[in-house]
Amino acid sequence: MAVVRRRSTLPQAPVYAKADVEALSDEHDEPAWMRERRVKAWELYENTPMPYMEEEWRRTDYRHIRWDQASTMVAANGAGAEQVPAKHLEPLTGDEQGGLLVLVDGKVVRRELADELRNQGIVFADLRTALSEHEELLREHFMTAAVKASEGKFAALHAALWDHGAFIFVPRNRQATLPLHVVCYNSRSGAAMGHVLVVLEENAGATVQVEYASSRGDEHASYIGATELIVGDAGNLRFVSLQDWNRETFEFSHQRGLVGRDAQLDWVNGVMGSRLTKAFIEVDAVGTGANARVSGFFFADHGQFFDLDTQQNHNAPLTNTDLLFKGAARDNARTLWQGMIKSLPKMQKIDGYQVCRNLMLSDEARMDSIPGLEIEADDVACSHAATFGTLEEEPIYYLMSRGITRPQAQLMIIEGFFDELLQRIPFDRVRRRLMDEIEAKIIG
Repeated sequence: MAVVRRRSTLPQAPVYAKADVEALSDEHDEPAWMRERRVKAWELYENTPMPYMEEEWRRTDYRHIRWDQASTMVAANGAGAEQVPAKHLEPLTGDEQGGLLVLVDGKVVRRELADELRNQGIVFADLRTALSEHEELLREHFMTAAVKASEGKFAALHAALWDHGAFIFVPRNRQATLPLHVVCYNSRSGAAMGHVLVVLEENAGATVQVEYASSRGDEHASYIGATELIVGDAGNLRFVSLQDWNRETFEFSHQRGLVGRDAQLDWVNGVMGSRLTKAFIEVDAVGTGANARVSGFFFADHGQFFDLDTQQNHNAPLTNTDLLFKGAARDNARTLWQGMIKSLPKMQKIDGYQVCRNLMLSDEARMDSIPGLEIEADDVACSHAATFGTLEEEPIYYLMSRGITRPQAQLMIIEGFFDELLQRIPFDRVRRRLMDEIEAKIIG
């Protein structure tokens, strides 16, 4: 008699073993301390179940990912910088940039750094080079304070198997006056585990742009990444992250900024690509007088699912965080934003603000926003909000009566919706890039 077996409702895990961790470390002849950290992270990974019904995961279904395809590590196959679309290589502002680091399939294919920055002791390197030339800096900062392996299943996996990335270090009282630009591009399907670590010491400043993209692919791919932004006392970091993975890529990432005393972090986060993105985006105000502004852009279509989990932690008094996310969804896409402002006890006179505004462009799309507050101090100014809207026919009709086509009228209204967010971005070229993405999703 045939036995019917019910298909498991639990998500499958990526296909790796401890031997993969050891082999990766051996291949690159890593120092003993890095190998030990990898092995400890792997042990933590093995002892942590795949996330499923925990509060921050229970609305995110990723059981359809084919890990037999998405676990194969992407390996360089000779592809160079010429494979990268030109738009990803353009300078952030004007025609100059202080540094350009291009990684294709995890391999460095182009690296430039202006002499005026190098002469200040500014480090702009891929992680492999940094591990050999700036070992003590990496040992001090790599996954020790911002993103930690203990933060979840995918954070532990990343800590065990990260394979490429960028390290930016600005010494005390130094300013990287020209932007630093990192491009991570995959020309092949598979798994990529990239890491970006930015460290600004006291009274240091920098502008950094990181872009993630991949060529079209027919097989499932994964990006299991981490971003660490460490801004020392009185430091000033402007950080732009733009993600445009292909439609077969699943992203699982942990991103966190630590902002010291009287320091500033201006963080712009754009999500356009991937089939599914699950991103934890957190900012910790750890020093008195710390100020952080986080601006998020997302636009989903054709079955995409973006799950953005943000958190603003006030771990010191007299701190300020300001978060604005704006997104749109069309076709049968889905988006989810979960936000939280937290304060520790006695962290008085803090100001935390968060809002997510959503624009639904079809009846089949679904958008959810869940703001939250967890305040343990009594002298604070914290607020949150979430709004939803649709395209109204009246303004579309008005524009069409002036000779404008319906798609162009819709585009103009949608660009107007995003204008509040775009005005927070201090870079014309980034604003133009995001507007181009809007146009591509509306008109094609």
